[in-house]
Amino acid sequence: MSSVKPRKGEKLLLQEDCAEDRLKNGILTLTNHRIIFEKTEGTLATLSKQTGELLLDLPLDQIADCRAEGFIIKKVVITTLNNEIYKFGVFSNSKWTKEIEKVKSNELY
Repeated sequence: MSSVKPRKGEKLLLQEDCAEDRLKNGILTLTNHRIIFEKTEGTLATLSKQTGELLLDLPLDQIADCRAEGFIIKKVVITTLNNEIYKFGVFSNSKWTKEIEKVKSNELY
């Protein structure tokens, strides 16, 4: 799904096709080191998707806050140390939030 290659010692934890409010459609990936968001492009005619440019490559130590938001439209909201806010529409926002907090608290990165 994702075209990003893991770094040495990096493990894939979660990955989901989603959309971010400003960055639009893409693939959100959580590893034990970072959060990655890659743009996707696809057509309904062929039902195919391809990964495009890397829009976000955020080390976990740069995340100041992470929270779940919404009931019908669920989002995981990530705030960076630079006060940048990303809102990713995911299937299970609480699952993403718990996993990010777990990895950050265990300092697995």
